[in-house]
Parts: sequence; structure tokens; C-alpha cells
Amino acid sequence: MTTSTQTREQLSERLASVPLKPGVYLLRDSGGKLLYVGKAALLRDRLRAYIGNSSGLAPKIRELVLRLADFEFIVTESEQEALLLENSFIKRHQPYYNTRLRDDKTYPYIKIDLREDFPQVYITRRTANDGARYFGPFASAGSVRKTLDLLKRLFPYRSCTKAITGTDDRPCLDYHIKRCVGPCIGAVDRQGYIKVIDEVVMFLEGRTKDVVADLSRQMNEASEALQYERAAALRDRLRAIERVYEGQKVVSLKNDNMDVIAVAFGRNEAWVEIFFIRQGSLIGRDNFIMDGTQDEPEGAILAHFVKQFYDSASYVPPRILVPVPVEDQEVIEGCLAQRRSGPVQISVPERGEKRRLVQMVKENAQHGLENLKAKWAADDDLMQHALTELQEQLNLPRLPRRMECFDVSHIQGTSMVASMVVFEDGKPKRAHYRRFKIKTVPGNDDFASMREVLSRRFKRLQASTPRPAEGGGEGAGALHSPFPSSASGGHASFDTLRTASPLEGEEAAGGHLLDGTQSPGVGQSHIPSPHGGEGALPIPLPPGGEGALPIPSPHGGEGALPIPSPHGGEGALPIPSPPGG
Repeated sequence: MTTSTQTREQLSERLASVPLKPGVYLLRDSGGKLLYVGKAALLRDRLRAYIGNSSGLAPKIRELVLRLADFEFIVTESEQEALLLENSFIKRHQPYYNTRLRDDKTYPYIKIDLREDFPQVYITRRTANDGARYFGPFASAGSVRKTLDLLKRLFPYRSCTKAITGTDDRPCLDYHIKRCVGPCIGAVDRQGYIKVIDEVVMFLEGRTKDVVADLSRQMNEASEALQYERAAALRDRLRAIERVYEGQKVVSLKNDNMDVIAVAFGRNEAWVEIFFIRQGSLIGRDNFIMDGTQDEPEGAILAHFVKQFYDSASYVPPRILVPVPVEDQEVIEGCLAQRRSGPVQISVPERGEKRRLVQMVKENAQHGLENLKAKWAADDDLMQHALTELQEQLNLPRLPRRMECFDVSHIQGTSMVASMVVFEDGKPKRAHYRRFKIKTVPGNDDFASMREVLSRRFKRLQASTPRPAEGGGEGAGALHSPFPSSASGGHASFDTLRTASPLEGEEAAGGHLLDGTQSPGVGQSHIPSPHGGEGALPIPLPPGGEGALPIPSPHGGEGALPIPSPHGGEGALPIPSPPGG
């Protein structure tokens, strides 16, 4: 819905009350939906750009301006405070026109709670200021699990969740294969176990050299004390860590700590690659997808990523290398310096080793985006093949572009509810999911409940632009479920409703198809043969529904499903129940 001239005049009049101070502004459409969140050094000047002449704006912003119907603003003390507040709103509301990290609310972390007597190392998706150490965020659960697998091979910390008393009769398998130091049986006290956890923390911080030095010292001490078995175990751990350390690419002659970030962007998404350099060695890398990047320059995309990523990152390095200058660099550096409790520099190297490093990250980002597009193309081909196969199996005249699936549930006959899930082009359309509370059906009656839900759904479709729909059911009773007809005011836009059993599906005909087009006047509904013979019983379905043959409901004569008789005669057509019905 576009903004009317009257609404734009009202917004222009409100501009006079907007202060010339830093703050955050929120742009909404006529329905109150949040479209965009931004920050500004001078709120009035920034908002004027959205309300005035939009001819010089980028296409994405022009589209935003057309939908703009209302705005709010929050005054802050400084631009840094505005930046933090803006980032908080973006993460919470995920506005469509903002450049944002995809699903950043669910990024996993590694958590180590040092307040525990025998701390564990595990995955969490929530961070808190609780005294625990968090490492991340990681781009996916797969990447964090790979890190945990490596940690478990290198450091013998416990993986169990039971209370440690040191008095257990026997240890678990991890102890016997040297994957745990055995605090449960008292093989090591708390102080010895904490040493293992300290090594895990140092390794995650990138201080691999410190871990190697500490293990070497412990090995020599054990050997001098004639504790040869312990010395041999420490030697094996030391060799494993050294092999990992040798595999870490040395990228600097100095012991620099820095992150290197580059971006490759497509039409409305961007692939961000980040390399983690600790003590001059590349200890890890990760990648993230950013949405809403259409018409955004590279410097703006980098700025959005840096703000959102380091807002929840466990570590902020003193230097961040990027290929181009980022927007609001001074403000962002100030915010990062507060998080780090020390200076942070965002720089664009012009020559030398650091420039080559940035170029390497840039190339990795471009390859990552190309591989992602190739994967999407392959997924689209597979989805197209699946939809075509479904069309053939159900004998549909068009591809089932949109499918709506319904189900009913209850708790031992009470609290009856139903749900609808929607798929468009084979992919979930979660924004269209709905839940229904059953209002008119007493007790446990799945068929009557499904009738009510579908009636409500079709009435809503009738009141708006007709949208294709499909109902589905499972079990032997699916073929006999009494659905509403157009004669009862249920679904004038649909002459028939498809239901499915485990044996066979029936074709929707004489109404709107799953792709939203009008079907031919005559179709066929396939009903399983009572004798299991070849094919199914074809029954013509004229669009008018005249001469419909009522099939009795399992619960009574009312609400029978009208199916046109092949001969136009009266009386019910007996349809056998499937096996087990």
C-alpha cells in the first residue's frame, strides 16, 4: 500500500517537532508493521530525506518511501548510543528493508562456566552476563560441533553431566581411551581438572603457543618425578596440539591479533567471510549470510556486519582489516573500543602482506557466494522435479505451487485445536502458518473439527482474493470426512476439496487449482477400487455440482460430502473403507 498525498503532508508537518539531535528512527507502514530502523546524527535532517522528493534515492529506498505511513524516533545522548540502540532493534524485529545477519538470534556459542567445580564445555544459543566464558558466535551448529570434536580430541575434559563426587566405582569409556581425566573416580582433583579447562580456554582464545609451553612444562615435571605414564599422556596431547598448530597458516611475522573481513554480494543477499588471526596465525574462519543488501554499497554492508557481529562476539580484536572503508567508521570504532575496553582500529591496507591477506579473504567470499548460488540452483532443480512428480502422481493439470495442509490435535479428547502449514514452491511459508481453536465441536470428533476449520478457512478466502488451498488428512477415515459444500456457504470459490488417504489421493477439479488458475469444467476424482483392481473409479465432476450424490457422514446424515453422480441419479454411492478402516 502506497503512501497517500495527505499522509505525506501530515508527515511533513510532524517533521517540525523532530529535534536536531542524534537518535534512532523507526519507519512503519499503514498497518503498523516496522519497515526500517535507522540511526542519525540529526534526526530531523535524516527523516526529511524519506518524506521529501525520493527521485534521487536507491530503488530499495524508493520502495520503502512508497510504503511509509508513520515514523517514530528515540533521542539518544550520542551517536554511539544510537548505534547500539539501532542494532538492538534490528536484531529484535528483523525489519525487511534493513541489512541484517540472517537468523542471528540463533547463532551458537561455546560456553564454559568457570564458577562450576568441574566445568563443562557445551553449546548454547543464549549468552548472559553470568561470569561464564562464551566463544563465538559460530555460523552454524555444524561449525561449532567440529570445534568441539577437535577440543575433545586434544583436551581430556569431561563430557558427562552428572554431579562429580570423586567416589564413583568405575569410570566411563572416555577415561579408558584417554578422553577424560576421570574426576568422577577421583583420578584428578579439582585443581588438576581446572588446569585442563584453562588449556581449553587458552586454545579457544588462539593462545596455542601458551598451551604448548604449559604442556611441555607439565611433561618435564612429571618425567622428573618419575610419573612416566602421566608424562607419556602429556606427550601425546602435546604432539596432537602441535600437529594442529602446524596446520594453522602463519600469516604474519608479528604476534598480531586481528580479524579480516570481506564481502561478496548478489541481488539481495551477501556472503561475508571472516578470518581470525591470533598471534600471527590463522586459527579459524567462518562465513555468514546477510539479507536485505539490495542497492547497498560494499562499505555499508561491511558496517552493518561489523555492528551486528561484534555486538555479541566473545572477543573484539584490536584491529579489523577490510577491503573498503566502512560507513560510520569513527562511531563504530568507539562502540567496539567500549566493548573491548581498549582501542580498536578498522583499517584498509594499501600494500604489503596485510593487503594480500585481505585479497585472499575477498576471493574466499566470492567463491563462497558462487558455491551458495550453485547449491540454490541445484535445490531449485530438485524442488521443481519434486513438484512435477507430485503433479503427475495426483494427476493435477498444474504444478502445486501453493499447498495448505491441515491437521487436528487434542489432549485425550479435550483442548481440540487445528493447524495449517503452507508451502509455496515446495518451501515452507511460515508467515502464513495458522492455528485454529475449535469452537463449535464438543468432544473428540476429528471429522467435524476438520469441517469447521476448513469452513472458516474458505469463508476467509471468499471474503478476500481467492487463494489456492489444499486440505489433507491421514488415516482410513480421510475419504469419508464430511467437508462443507458451496451450498452450505462454505467455499463458493472451490467446488471440490481434495483429501488424501495412505492409499490414494483425489484430484481437485471444477474450481481453483493449487496454482491459482481455473480448472477445466469437467475433471475426475479417483476413488480406490473396492477390489484393489487396476486404476480407480472415475467420477465426472461438473462445475455446478448438480446431481450430486451424497455420501453419508460416519457420524450421521448431516453434512454429507456431495459427489456428482455419473448418471445423475439419486441415492448414496457406497464407497468401501480402506483396510483397517
